[in-house]
Amino acid sequence: MNYELRYASHPEDAKHYDTTRLRKEFLIEKLFIADDFSMVYSLYDRYIVGGLMPVNKVMNLNDANVSDLKANFFLERREFGLINVGGACKITADGETFEINYKEMLYIGRGKQNVTFESLDKNKPAKLYFNSAPAHKEYPCKKITKNEADVLTLGSLEGSNDRTINRMIINSVVPTCQLQMGMTELKPGSVWNTMPAHVHNRRMEAYFYFEVPEDQAVCHFMGPIDETRHIWMHNEQAVLSPSWSIHSAAATSNYTFIWGMAGENLDYSDQDFSKITDLK
Repeated sequence: MNYELRYASHPEDAKHYDTTRLRKEFLIEKLFIADDFSMVYSLYDRYIVGGLMPVNKVMNLNDANVSDLKANFFLERREFGLINVGGACKITADGETFEINYKEMLYIGRGKQNVTFESLDKNKPAKLYFNSAPAHKEYPCKKITKNEADVLTLGSLEGSNDRTINRMIINSVVPTCQLQMGMTELKPGSVWNTMPAHVHNRRMEAYFYFEVPEDQAVCHFMGPIDETRHIWMHNEQAVLSPSWSIHSAAATSNYTFIWGMAGENLDYSDQDFSKITDLK
């Protein structure tokens, strides 16, 4: 398995990172490997970001139960959310089965001991991007489609940020301990996300960019509002965002991204915004 443990960085230290170090600490370049897991365990809120792609076999989540978890099984003390960005798949959690199609999400609660993933067509394998956070209580599994999402429409074409925010794994849709996930879709002609930028010291975040054309790129912005940095990203890559960092991007075309969060506050609107003119 492609696995990394990543430590938290102090903002005063991170401002001295060069491009190579920024990418090493925050960028996750490869998430989908045939019949295998790719996973980063971050010490920001002990958040896990990963991907799996079942092609020729049924994959079991416990095969990703790395020693750093110190758990008898992966979800012994964790909750789990995923979105399918590939072909249709079947997911079974302790005998409960779900068919998850493109842009559909699944929440799996703490305590599920046997979770398996299987593509319905190996020629069109599922690509399952997942986030996981520590959990203190068991909640039921639930499939969430865009039709069930709590939807916000923000921005404008004139501002290059006309976008639809599909809040899918969020307490108004499904109860969770601390994990939240959703999908933001930018309309053609729009390239900016999460603008005005914000931070939230009560939780960290991760972004996963997809539907980025092969010959295009995303410029992800991070750092304190008065000393920002950028990371150039490509299709199906993810980036970690510490609680002290903004998380925004502009791209050379429209795209879609998945946001995931964990921390002490489940209030989606708990954000400390900055003025666009204050960014440096």
